Formats: sequence, C-alpha cells, structure tokens
Amino acid sequence: MDLQQLKQNRNLLFWSLHMLGWSGYGISQYLGAMLYGKPVAYVQYIAFAATAGCILSMPLRYICRWLWKQPPAAMIAGGIATAWVMACLLRVVLNWYYHCYVEPEWPMKHWFEYLAGAMSSTYLLMCWMALYFGVRYYESLQTQRIATLQAASLAQEAQLKMLRYQLNPHFLFNTLNAISTLILDNRNSTANNAVTGLSEFLRYTLDQDPMKKVTVAQELDALNLYLNIEKMRFGERLQLNFAIEAAASSMLMPSLLLQPLIENAIKYAVSPRETGGKIRIGAHVTGGMLQLEVADDGPGMIDATRLANGRGVGIRNTRERLQVLYGERGIVAVNNTDPGLRVSLTFPAERAITPA
Repeated sequence: MDLQQLKQNRNLLFWSLHMLGWSGYGISQYLGAMLYGKPVAYVQYIAFAATAGCILSMPLRYICRWLWKQPPAAMIAGGIATAWVMACLLRVVLNWYYHCYVEPEWPMKHWFEYLAGAMSSTYLLMCWMALYFGVRYYESLQTQRIATLQAASLAQEAQLKMLRYQLNPHFLFNTLNAISTLILDNRNSTANNAVTGLSEFLRYTLDQDPMKKVTVAQELDALNLYLNIEKMRFGERLQLNFAIEAAASSMLMPSLLLQPLIENAIKYAVSPRETGGKIRIGAHVTGGMLQLEVADDGPGMIDATRLANGRGVGIRNTRERLQVLYGERGIVAVNNTDPGLRVSLTFPAERAITPA
C-alpha cells in the first residue's frame, strides 16, 4: 500500500502512527538502558511499558474525537485531565510490574507509591494528544483549502459560462431582426439560408463547452458560420480580410472570443454606411503571447478608453473573460485608428496537443 492509500485509510493511518510512536518510545528507552548497563529484567520492563502504554492509550483516540468538537478552553482542560487520569492508570500498572519482576525487594510503604512517575507519564500522554490534535488540525486546514479551491473553481466556471452565454441573446436578437428584414424585403430564399446558418451556429454554441479552449483555426471555422449569415445580409458591403499566421492557427484560445468584437464592427462600421465597410481579423504569436485583433474602418470611438457607446458590452465581456482565465496576463487594448477602431487581445500562447 502506497502513501496516498495510507492517507485515505484513516484507521490504518492512525494505528500505524500509534504503533510506530510507542515502538519509538520503547526503542529509545532500550537504548538508554543499554547505555547505563541495566539488567535484563529492566529491559523486559521497558518492553512491557511500551506494550502497556500502547494498549492503555488506545481509548485516547475516541476521547480526543469528542474533545475536538468542544470549545478550545474545554478541549485543553479536558485534554490535561484525561492525560493525568490515563497516566495514573498507566503508572499503577507499570509500578506493579516493576515491584513484582524487577525489584521484588522494593518495599511499598504507601499505596500512593503506585502513582510514582505519574507526572512524567502525563507529559508523555499530553504529547500523544498534542500530536493527535495537530494531525486533525492539519487535515482540517487541508479540507478547507480543497473546499476553497473547489468553490473558487466552480465560481470561475460559473462566471465564464455567464459571460459566454449572456452574449447569445444579444446576437440572436440582432440576427432575427436581420432575418425579419430579409423576409419583409421578399428575399425568402436568402432568409431561409440565414435561418439554416443561424441553426448551425447555435448548435455549435450549445455543443461547445465554455470552459474548453479551441484552436484559432477552429475559432475561425465557427466565425465563418456567423459571418456567412452576415454576408447574406450585407453582400458586397461586408469586406473581410484575414491575416492569420501559420504559427497562430494551432494556438489555443477561449471559444467564441472574437464573435462579439466582429459583431460590434459590423454594427458600427458596416451596417450604418451604404458603402459598407472593411473588417480585418488578425492573429500572430510574439514573445510567447498570442495576439488577436479585430479592426474596422468605421467611425471609431470618441473616447476609446471609456467605452461609452454600445460597443462597450462586448468589449467589457471579452476583457472579463480574459481576466478570469489569465489574470493580469490577459490584456484587451482598444485604439482608434485613422479611420476606424482596433481591438487587440493578448494572452499567453498555448499550443494544442496533437494526438499521437
């Protein structure tokens, strides 16, 4: 049985430590007896003392379990009292054996001489109890630490799912409005294709675990499901430019991270203008960091640092997702260009593991 299995089997762990502790006590006393040249009878007394201590201290485990649940003052007082009572019982047994088998000629003038050495035995049993409480306290801290880590992990997962899923109603609203417009314009075939594309995209979002990362190439495939719908709406007015480095394609990223940024670009740089607009999607790796960007040639922002207009929802959501996943290493930069707006995302590059 390995150490991990021993830790999981609390009974086996306790009895192993209990036997080991009293064996160590017996060995230390034996070495001391050899050093001072004690007779064989005394060596036998040491073996008896270690065995008696091992047996008589067994109930301490169950007493300590009860004391552990008490207030600190009661636990300390109860522990001292218990150690003294058990020590007195142990000394009676040991002194009786010593009187009978080691020094039979030793005169017993008073009955309380059977309690001789009770104080030193009290200290010994108090050490036993202190070790027990120390192990229990350590286990309690470990349990609390694991529970805290699990709670933090669940909270992080819930936050990420919330951030991912809160975008879907917004996107769905815009897309259904677009399909409604196509129907009103009697572009039924285009509307039907848009509904089919919407169905495929929603199926992807439902199947994709928000906690699971995808490669940049997989993200672009998912984005194409969305962009095909928008191309049906805007036709030649929507111009796309992809600048994806080969090294970046196999890097991992949070799923559907770019979709709200592209949706913003379409809403503010393409839709309002009769001539439409251009959107550039880029990805490259620099210094161990993956850098993604979505840029358009629209009107930009009056104050890009404050995110005062409607673009702020998607950008804030993206920033929060990166902060949850990467902390301070997840960076979102928003800059006005001439013309347009560029949103850059930077976070640690992780290469996807290819199956052997």
